[in-house]
Amino acid sequence: MTDTPHPSFAQLVRVSARIGCLSFGGPVGQIALMHREFVEELGWIEEDEYLHALNFCHLLPGPEAQQLATWIGWKLHGTKGGLAAGLLFVIPGALTILALSVLYGYAARLDWFAALFLGIKAAVLAIIVQALLRIAGRTLNSPLKRTIAAVAFVGLALFALPFPLVVLGAGLIGAFAAARNPALLALKPLGKAPPTAPRPWGQTLRAILVGGALWAAPMVAVFLLLGPDHVLWQIGTFFSKLAVVTFGGAYAVLAYMAQQAVQDFGWLSAGEMADGLGLAETTPGPLIMVTQFVGYLAAYRAPEPFTPLVAGIIGAGLTTWVTFAPCFLWIFALAPWLERLEHAQRLKGALSAITAAIVGVIGSLALWFALHVLFAELKRVTLGPAAFDLPLLTSLDWRAALLAALAAGLIFGAKWSVLRVLPIAALGGLALSLLT
Repeated sequence: MTDTPHPSFAQLVRVSARIGCLSFGGPVGQIALMHREFVEELGWIEEDEYLHALNFCHLLPGPEAQQLATWIGWKLHGTKGGLAAGLLFVIPGALTILALSVLYGYAARLDWFAALFLGIKAAVLAIIVQALLRIAGRTLNSPLKRTIAAVAFVGLALFALPFPLVVLGAGLIGAFAAARNPALLALKPLGKAPPTAPRPWGQTLRAILVGGALWAAPMVAVFLLLGPDHVLWQIGTFFSKLAVVTFGGAYAVLAYMAQQAVQDFGWLSAGEMADGLGLAETTPGPLIMVTQFVGYLAAYRAPEPFTPLVAGIIGAGLTTWVTFAPCFLWIFALAPWLERLEHAQRLKGALSAITAAIVGVIGSLALWFALHVLFAELKRVTLGPAAFDLPLLTSLDWRAALLAALAAGLIFGAKWSVLRVLPIAALGGLALSLLT
């Protein structure tokens, strides 16, 4: 452990840049990497502080690993430290996804490119199932939580309920249960008494005003220059809303995007959404960066008055801005309240129930992707208020099914990492396409 208990700003920047370039493997791997660097090796953050902040970041909408990086920077060097650590966690992945999105936009119609992504889409199915089982095992530790997850799955898969409605309903149930009987949600009893220091209203108000103005600035420019009917305005408003309501990480975001970006806006197909997740899985930074891929394609395909490339880059940049700007706002506004939030039992109950509902959300996402990746044709069935897709068995893509089984075997049987499975699946897709 280093003899420097409090690093200089330059030291923080160097370590944060290294972490930003090495943060592969999703939030679990990223959180473990930061723990090893900041707690175990450098000793800049105490173990209890780190775990306390991690619990706090799990309560917030958006990517918990990026918010944890921002909190670490804020803890060590205030606002400038939070900005540096948070931005350096995002920028390497954002630049990589942008470059891959540009390549995808130009090459998506090439046969060899489609063959590679056949394997990636199949592997994504196994990856989503792995995430579903991991989150369910960690989250569904009471009968009420399992019931909430099941209701969320049925509501989305059979009744197409809006994602925000599912989140709001779960939150209300959780808050009520926490007030009446916290054991229903397996909540731990409150610990020591809340702090007696003055409430930090001034810091919070300044963060909200400044952060809110910066968050809204590019949207004001789009509205004034292009109007509310332009695709960039649609992108900005959609992903701004997404940043507020999506608890549960990138897979929950994907479920909502699938409902809106694919089915309602028609910006891209279900298979392309799976392609985007495959790209995000293989690059550093938060998995929620897949939103940038969606923003790029949406603007690329409706570019006026720009060229497709320029429109795509603007769309990607706007998406990244409205997705991550609120993450900084949450940290700078709420981090001074961290100790007090640990004693907000109703809030903890609401967010515990929302996390349970996210398991059902991811389950509906897994089903939706499986149908669209494995089958070429689906039949819409309506039974009263319920409506769902049934696959035509004769339209099964045997190549996708074979590759999905291979990926599942490597992930669950051989315990391979995502970074090893994805290239194997991509090469498998290319090989099968050449053979057929």
